[in-house]
Parts: sequence; C-alpha cells; structure tokens
Amino acid sequence: MSLKPRPRPSRRPLGRRKAALLASAVSVCLLAAAAPAEPLGVGDRLYPYLGNPGYDVTAYDLSFTYSGANDKPLRAVTTIDAHTTTALDRVNLDFAHGKVESVEVNGRPAAFTGAGEDLVVTPEHRLPKGRWMRITVKHTSDPVAAKDQDGGWVRTADGLAMANQADAAHLVFPCNDHPSDKARFTIRITAPNGYTAVANGVPLGSERVGAATTWTYRTLHPMATELAQVSIGRSAVLHRQGPHGLPVRDVVPSADRKALEPWLAKTPDQIAWMESKVGDFPFETYGVLMAQADTGFELETQTLSLFEKDLFGDPAYPSWYLDSIMVHELSHQWFGDSVSPRTWSDVWLNEGHATWYESLYSEEKAHRPMVDRMKAAYGASDRWRAAGGPPGMPKPPQPGEKISIFRPNIYDGAALLLYALRQEIGRDAFERLERLWVREHRDSTATTADFVRLASAVAGRDLNGFFHDWLYGEKTPPMPGHPDWKSVAQGKAPQLRIPK
Repeated sequence: MSLKPRPRPSRRPLGRRKAALLASAVSVCLLAAAAPAEPLGVGDRLYPYLGNPGYDVTAYDLSFTYSGANDKPLRAVTTIDAHTTTALDRVNLDFAHGKVESVEVNGRPAAFTGAGEDLVVTPEHRLPKGRWMRITVKHTSDPVAAKDQDGGWVRTADGLAMANQADAAHLVFPCNDHPSDKARFTIRITAPNGYTAVANGVPLGSERVGAATTWTYRTLHPMATELAQVSIGRSAVLHRQGPHGLPVRDVVPSADRKALEPWLAKTPDQIAWMESKVGDFPFETYGVLMAQADTGFELETQTLSLFEKDLFGDPAYPSWYLDSIMVHELSHQWFGDSVSPRTWSDVWLNEGHATWYESLYSEEKAHRPMVDRMKAAYGASDRWRAAGGPPGMPKPPQPGEKISIFRPNIYDGAALLLYALRQEIGRDAFERLERLWVREHRDSTATTADFVRLASAVAGRDLNGFFHDWLYGEKTPPMPGHPDWKSVAQGKAPQLRIPK
C-alpha cells in the first residue's frame, strides 16, 4: 500500500469495531440453538479477531453477480475448500457485511449465526481432525459501506473495485481473513453486457448468455484474502509483454486508454528493473488497474495493482514520483504478496521493502539520492517511533480506523532500517540477502524472526542485537557509517514522499 500525503476530503475510516458491525451490517438466520457462538481469531496482536483457528483453507471459489448499479448488493456464492487442523463442532468464518441465505458443509445444510464479525457455522456432524471439508455460503455482498465502516468494495465512477487491506476482505465474502492462511482463488463475475470484469490471475474465458456475460479468472499461486481484486466497469483491457514473455494486462476506463498509455508502457521496464534486483517476477501475470475512484492510497492487489486514475493527470505530482509509486506497488508483488507477513506486526517487511525499492528506483532513474531521503527519515525517526511504535512493533490501530497501522514508521522508518542493515553488512551481502529472501519464502508466509535468521546467515554473524535495537527500540540507534546523523527533536517532520 502506498499512502499519498496530500490534502483529501474527509472520508470514513476503513473497518469498525466488531460489536457495532454485528448490530448493523450482517444479517444471518439462526437455524439451530446451542451454546452461544463466539467470535474467534488467530491471536494477531494488531487484529485479534481476524482469521480463525482449526482449519487451513486451500481454495476459494467466488461468484458475484452485478446488477449494473454499484449501490445495490451483489448476489454471491462463496465456496471454501479446507482441511481441518483440529476436530471442529463449529467453523468460524470472517464475514461482516452481507445477508446470508444458506450454508452447506460437504453438501449438507448447516446451521449458522453471527458473532461479532464472524459467521459461525454448525455442521450436522462433528468434523474430525485432518479431514477435507467444503463450505458453500449463498449470500449478498454489499458495496455500500455501513456506518463508520469503509473498505472492501470501492465504488468507482463506472462500477466497482476492491481494496481489502488490511481488515476488509470479510466485508466482501466469507473467508479466513488473515494473511497467514493463503489459498488459490477462482473468481467468477457476471455483469450486464457492456461491462468488463477482471480479477486476479489469468482469464479462463467468458460466456455471454442473453443480456449478461460471466467472466472467470484463476490464480496460479496462493494469495492472501487482503490481496483479492475484482474490477467491474466500462473498461478497456490492454495487453503487452513483459520480460521473458510475461503477460502484462492493464485495466483502464475505456475513454482514458490513450491518455494513460504513456504510463502503462513503463511497466515492462519496471518489472525488468525489479528482476535485476531480486530475481524473476513471482506470478503468472501483472498489470495495473487504474480506477476512477478517490481512495487516498494505491494498493498491491496480487497480479493487478490498484491505482487512482486521476493521480496520473495531476500536475502536482512530478513524473519521477509517479514512476516511483508504480515501482512501490510492483515491488510488493515480491515483498508482501509472494512472501506474505505471518502476522500484521511483520508488515514492516512489506512496506519497508516497497519503500526501499521505490527510493532506489528514484536514485537510479531520476537521480534522487537515497542517502538524502534516509538522512531526512533518520531525523524524524524518533518522533515516528513515539507516535506509531517502532517498525517491528507498530501500535494497534485506532478504534474504528483499521488502516491506521500504516504510519511512517513502517514505510520510511522501516526503509531506514534496511539502509542501516546495508551499511552494517555491506552492499554485496545485502543484495544477496534480498534475493535469497524472496526465493526461499516464495508463495509462503514469513516472520521478522525468519528475516533476522537469514540476514545473520548471509552476514556470517549474529545480528539479533542489531535488529532488536532497530526493530523494537524506543529510540533510533546510531546509523552505521553516519555518526553525524541526528534526530530532530522538534519541528515539522520532513516531507519524504513528495517534494515541495
């Protein structure tokens, strides 16, 4: 995710407290009464009720039917294939903004109710440990945000897109909404003729029946729920080749395809640049979705990054800056998408690396020295730590503001940590570490501890003390090689992303 520090209209925060959502956002039918259902979670420090224990999802099959009005609920069917990791009398799914019509477990009707932001399913019979199960939920998916809640569906000028990070996929479809449980996705979208629907992964085809067309896509690699993307609009899909014949497809409003082409044409070279730094692109395709929407951020949805279209026509942003933001989201395909955080406290690994390559690209292509940006970040780092926590221990989100973990401490503050690491172990070792990291954890999840272990192995010495101070210290440690760098105790924080 890339957050742009520009004045924006007031907007509702993403997410809200679970108790309030139960009262106003999810409608379920109680089919059987037993002991009270309770919301569960996997114990994430920042989002304690996200995810659910007891099973591992292997695949999602999502079907959405769009009426042509982006203020009306979509009809939807979500099918989840999973394996139980313990015996289950109930299965908790994250789901908080739609009406549930029915639930089946292994083809048999199941009871269901709501608890907090969970949909709690009770099958006819207990599910033993180590068994495959299929849960099918018929439901609606509401693109209109409930009070004090935003995220999930994004209403665009001509349809819909998705922005599910970090705590919003379950506002769109029932799921195990935590990046630790990645799965493959098949996504079907039915929309009136004249619309184009695009989703993560590769197209499996489209079928026109009467006044509607159904489009089908499938991911060839596992994906976290927060990275799901569906675009429905009056769109053009533009195709080109990336390195090694990689299919690149971009989705833009049809009326803007010519004006946006100079930006879209940059993607293949940007992919080649990233591959020169960290190795082959990790997925089956890539491209950008330029949506006519006002989000306040760009988002690294897997294989199809989300951008605000108007960002690329705004004269306030120089071209080198827009290039760097495109590289920021592209680099997330390696750091955050292919290698996903095991917990949300590991998010610095996503944003720190994306900010690192954003800055390195600007240094190499636009002659914007990284050392200047890192020195400015060092000056502000103590204040960032005080406000948002250190990079490895971000403070929890504010109530009702689920995306408020995305503070400067996990962007430039974490990139500063990577700069210190390169200073500490040398450029060659650092570049070797980066390649090994994305190769060894491809299509998986990883933790901060995993990164520390690999860095120590590459450096040939124990770096636990170095990382502890940089990741968790209340104060920013001295910068190796730059003893003159000082924290700025007062004054306005430097503008690191956009020059004045």
